[in-house]
Amino acid sequence: MIDQTYLLDKLSALLRTPSPVGMTDAATALVAGWLRDLGYSPQFTRRGVLFVTIGAGSPQRALAAHLDTLGAMVTELKDNGRLALRNTGTWAARFAEDARVSVFTDTGQARGTILPLKASGHRFNTDVDTQEASWDNLEIRLDLPVYNRADLEAAGFNVGDMVAVDAQPEVVEGFIVSRHLDDKAGCAALLAALKAFKDRDVLPAVPCQVMFTIAEEIGIGGTHGFGPDVQELVAIDNSVSGPNQATRDDSLAIAMRDRQGPFDTALTRHLLSLCQINSIPHVRDTFRHYRSDSAAAVEAGWDLRVGLACFALDSSHGWERTHIASLVALARLICAYVESPLVPLPAETYEASRD
Repeated sequence: MIDQTYLLDKLSALLRTPSPVGMTDAATALVAGWLRDLGYSPQFTRRGVLFVTIGAGSPQRALAAHLDTLGAMVTELKDNGRLALRNTGTWAARFAEDARVSVFTDTGQARGTILPLKASGHRFNTDVDTQEASWDNLEIRLDLPVYNRADLEAAGFNVGDMVAVDAQPEVVEGFIVSRHLDDKAGCAALLAALKAFKDRDVLPAVPCQVMFTIAEEIGIGGTHGFGPDVQELVAIDNSVSGPNQATRDDSLAIAMRDRQGPFDTALTRHLLSLCQINSIPHVRDTFRHYRSDSAAAVEAGWDLRVGLACFALDSSHGWERTHIASLVALARLICAYVESPLVPLPAETYEASRD
């Protein structure tokens, strides 16, 4: 049984904790504390990836979800007392306009708003509507009495300061609407599954490494940290809603391929079979412009079977929306997968066919 209250509580707390890629320590510390509360023993890689092992012995399979989110960085202290910025991770400038943000300096933080250069209709008239949606046309207006570059320097701002965008979550009729559901909703589903194992006092026969990565949004989340005996990896991330997509709000999605190519056939069919056996609502989908921790692991040279299981997400990397039904379905699949046998290695399948 998946504890939906726990899932939503942890998701809410994660969304309130800024963790733009490059600044994830607060989020990993938060999750590490929750894992200790559940009775797990969290560990960290040198880079800061958080992980625990379920079961006895060296892990032979892994699950990975990422705690880092999209964000931005200060690129210039401007003569008008505002800050130029650039995106960290891939997201559109049109979704940054009007966002409330925190800017993290060497000694503290300040609040502000990302605005277009021409933000006032009373001043710029129709130019407000026709200026290009571009990072070059955005700036941060700080909620401080700073009116020139000297004021900014005196207040402690520097090029390279991190910018975290407010999530502003809202729950309506089972829908969760927020920025940064990618992939904090996946992390919350993973945590709910880990709680379900503790609630049932179950240990899997196949030890599993559960990872919370910290740089997926810049392509290096799943590049390291796997135990030497891990032979299969299932990434936990979002699916894609839109025209020509199969993703549904009330189901999880099993990804058949992403922009890198097809996922491992045997592992993907194993996940589909677990959904069918356990009556877990699911669809199959393919993603043209999307990659995950599994792609990073393969590109880094790890010899792993890889798959991708997803919660439904609309308007990814913008104002995102998912549904509790999809998150619960995903958490149920995670539990079923961890309790299932390993997918046979190609060599084992070959030898069995010869016999």
